[in-house]
Amino acid sequence: MVRALRSTLLDRHGFRHGFATRLGGVSQAPRDTLNLGYHLGDDENAVRENRERFLRAVGLTRDRLFEQRQVHATAIREILPRDRPEAIADIEGDGLIVRVAEHGVAARTADCVPILIGHPPSGHVAAVHAGWRGAVAGVVSAGIEALAHDPAELVVAIGPHIRVGAFEIGEEVAAEMENAAGDDSVIERAGPKPHGDLAALIRIQLRRSGVPDRAIDDLGGCTHTDVGRFFSHRRDHGETGRHLSVIIARKPA
Repeated sequence: MVRALRSTLLDRHGFRHGFATRLGGVSQAPRDTLNLGYHLGDDENAVRENRERFLRAVGLTRDRLFEQRQVHATAIREILPRDRPEAIADIEGDGLIVRVAEHGVAARTADCVPILIGHPPSGHVAAVHAGWRGAVAGVVSAGIEALAHDPAELVVAIGPHIRVGAFEIGEEVAAEMENAAGDDSVIERAGPKPHGDLAALIRIQLRRSGVPDRAIDDLGGCTHTDVGRFFSHRRDHGETGRHLSVIIARKPA
């Protein structure tokens, strides 16, 4: 059975949503079992069945699920009432906004950070995909700006991703992350090579955008170290599946 991870904060404000694990699907190794990504060498019928199971778990139909071709940049797109999922799927971008009730937006990950954002007064939502390049470039701030609501009214959930203990990086990447963070710490240097803290960088950008700390829910979970629950592109050298993290717009409060 598919059991999507949920944020108590988003639940409290009435947003249907879910962060997928790798459990409860039908795909075979090495993408076992709930692979939600196409074009990875998996059987497409298995992926379709996995998606149906996950969407049932979050309460959404596939004709109302919107994704895009993620490219580790900062482009944010708003889904309009006339848009169709198949027309959006190949458009490049790393954030989606929807203001149409009962329509959902997704981030697709296998180590990067999925960020789900809700605006309780309006019911509008956003899903953002942030790898280190997108985080450094400011994709989170771009998503909040495009959502165009008072950041102090937002609620945000950060999903499972590669955590600082597993995210070994080179000095060039460490310098870019430190530059983006300013005076705040996002790099650990206890070992022979630096390790990057993506969750810390995301929190910094949320705070700078005006989102209060109390409105940020980090679900925890390391995709790299928790082999039983998560896919990891780095750990599995690219031979792995993909997760979806979905949030669904609702009517105004």
